[in-house]
Amino acid sequence: MANGSEVVHGYPHLDTVRAAITALYRRLTQEGLYAYAGSVAPADVCFADDDDLHLGAQRVAHALVQQLRLPDARVIVSFREMTHAASVELASGPEYFIELNDRFRTHRRDIGAALAHEITHVLLHRLGLSFPGTRDNEILTDTATTYLGAGWLLLDAYREDGVSSQKLGYLTPEEFGYVLAKRALAFGEDPSPWFTSPQAYVAYTGGRAVALDDGRRPPLTAAGRAGRRRYARDRRHAQDHPGAVTGVSYAFDGGGSGSGDGDSDGRGTGLRVSFPCPTCQQRIRIPVRGRVRARCGLCRTVLECDT
Repeated sequence: MANGSEVVHGYPHLDTVRAAITALYRRLTQEGLYAYAGSVAPADVCFADDDDLHLGAQRVAHALVQQLRLPDARVIVSFREMTHAASVELASGPEYFIELNDRFRTHRRDIGAALAHEITHVLLHRLGLSFPGTRDNEILTDTATTYLGAGWLLLDAYREDGVSSQKLGYLTPEEFGYVLAKRALAFGEDPSPWFTSPQAYVAYTGGRAVALDDGRRPPLTAAGRAGRRRYARDRRHAQDHPGAVTGVSYAFDGGGSGSGDGDSDGRGTGLRVSFPCPTCQQRIRIPVRGRVRARCGLCRTVLECDT
């Protein structure tokens, strides 16, 4: 929880975030993820100043338990002085015990954000899904919270001005925006009307630009002219020099001019290219054959490619 300290910006954890998205597709499957196609509604997680602190926290927590498709059980929320924003007891149930930082007694609008992260810990624990190391595991948790429809709360808790700042979670604001945008593209959802923080909206638009760029990289046909030129140059190099040749996000292997059955663009040589699926980030490997249509084996996205 960054409270008053400098907020880190940019995309320092993007590789881990992408790995987390892939892990969610592998563990929950494409069909399973569609159970989370609708995000938690703002009306279900709002917290008025005149709400009873404990009853209101339990109400919001119950809404998040339902959003994350956990067994319907009572959530016990308490408050105490602590360094972190919150903690959760990862027990088998049937009740969930969550402790929140005392500051949320007076910052009630952000209770939902803190609870969303902790309740996702419960879900990932039950799924047996984790990354090695505390840092990467927390990034997985933030990514899962966001991709499963509760993480817009974490981004909306980000506020920053000339004299103060606040951010919850381990991702940067822009990384939260990136995951929200990937979710929006996958499920046809627009989270932008839900933001109460102007800074959160700016971070979302920045992350969305990066997410959209994932679908504009070669060998996808939507790639820009500069990317296509570099791709063609790398393809020729891979054709003339057998072995792995790596581009910005793609890699060639196989082929070689000595095979005697190919032409200058690599067609028919056994040359193959691998690249990340723009939806689930799993790497796809296909032959270099010009215009082809590929289907991701993990998320089933159909991709138009010019290899």
